[in-house]
Amino acid sequence: MTTQELAEQLILTINGQQIHLKQVSPTQTLLHYLQESGRTGTKEGCGDGDCGACTVVLVGGDLDGQPIYQAVNSCLIPLGSLAGREVITVEGISNGQLHPVQLAMVETGGSQCGYCTPGFVMSMFAAYYNGVVDDAAVEGNLCRCTGYVPIRRAAQLMANPTPCDHFTEKLQHSVSLTPLSYITNDQEFYRPTELEDVFSLLQQHPTATLIAGGTDLGLEMSHHRQSFPVLISLEAIAELHEIHETADVLEIGAAVPLSQIENRLHGIFPSLDEMLHWFAARQVKNRATLGGNIGTASPIGDLPPVLLSLDAQLRIGSASGQRTIALAEFFKGYRMTDLQAGEVIVSVRIPKTIAPGATRRLSQSYKIGKRGTDDISIVAAAFTIDLDGNNQIVSARLAYGGVAATPVRAIAVEEMLLGQTWNAATVQAAKAALKDTFTPLTDLRGSAAYCKLLIANLFEKFFVEVQ
Repeated sequence: MTTQELAEQLILTINGQQIHLKQVSPTQTLLHYLQESGRTGTKEGCGDGDCGACTVVLVGGDLDGQPIYQAVNSCLIPLGSLAGREVITVEGISNGQLHPVQLAMVETGGSQCGYCTPGFVMSMFAAYYNGVVDDAAVEGNLCRCTGYVPIRRAAQLMANPTPCDHFTEKLQHSVSLTPLSYITNDQEFYRPTELEDVFSLLQQHPTATLIAGGTDLGLEMSHHRQSFPVLISLEAIAELHEIHETADVLEIGAAVPLSQIENRLHGIFPSLDEMLHWFAARQVKNRATLGGNIGTASPIGDLPPVLLSLDAQLRIGSASGQRTIALAEFFKGYRMTDLQAGEVIVSVRIPKTIAPGATRRLSQSYKIGKRGTDDISIVAAAFTIDLDGNNQIVSARLAYGGVAATPVRAIAVEEMLLGQTWNAATVQAAKAALKDTFTPLTDLRGSAAYCKLLIANLFEKFFVEVQ
């Protein structure tokens, strides 16, 4: 077991300047600290990671430990998560003259009221040093003056950058997080680097809150100003960042950020690729983790339906050992899971083999929302159908989010499909059954009747598209 370094202050670097913070709340968001400290170039818009006005850049690392620049929403990151890290804001990118990204925005007239401009600039700044500046780089930034055309032109001016400056030099130095124990009068923040230390801390603090990327927990800190007495960060646990692949199984560490899953594992599971694309904008995916999206047990979480349709399992660890559970058995009720006190999701195991007797697999996922990558789902769905050589259904898994208290499979319809020929008549019969399978609620996102239509029609859409 490693020894945690007891810290009386949080030390981070902002625009090259080392900052020492004493008795600051570890749950104060970076955005609020920037505003309070006079760094007002970073703007506050929605406060929940949807508009990108507060975008800053972190010096992070990829799965191989290579330094990269990551655009993130400062409204969702607590200061505790930034100890030992380097942050770059819009005030820090010019060095006696405008940065090439800023020059491009000036040249194309990409700023109108200017409120959203710093966020766009920082998103493009990260992309500039990561090699590709395109629409995806700014998909998490909203322009309230509808000035997207000149902003896109600015991005196009830097489509294939070849930077060489002091920011490039920063990427020559590896990034590593050290153990940390930061304690104030009423809060404690721990960042262990070994999984065993996490278990030990959970035994000492059984009511502690776990935090990884913080994109969900950050909402509680940003909007509701909640102050969590004890936080245990999982961000520096190497075991939770590992990916292992064999001929039969893909195992993904629970703390791997979704953007790295999207880049590294593209092409293995089409339904996972599709949902990751629409899951959220770049800033959120740079922080959000696979384990976090599962562990929150949100009924509208986008990845659980995909993983349910792929028959995924969870590897769960604690001080007493490890166990494996099917994801289908993990969700027990609204925001309730099978996790016991002291347990942590270690990894997600996804089988790559198809059902016995099957010769081919059809699989895809769908997210219906109002704003594409910048909104939660009205209904999310994922389907996996395994067929034999006679086009008969050997295995069927139909999973949904947003239609019940938990992410859920349509078990009765799956059983009805077994042994049936995969054709339009079978799909129409399944559609009729699906309309009465769930009882979604009417809310601001859509009516119950609309959701029922989506539940059925998405399955037909799947049939049409995979033919």
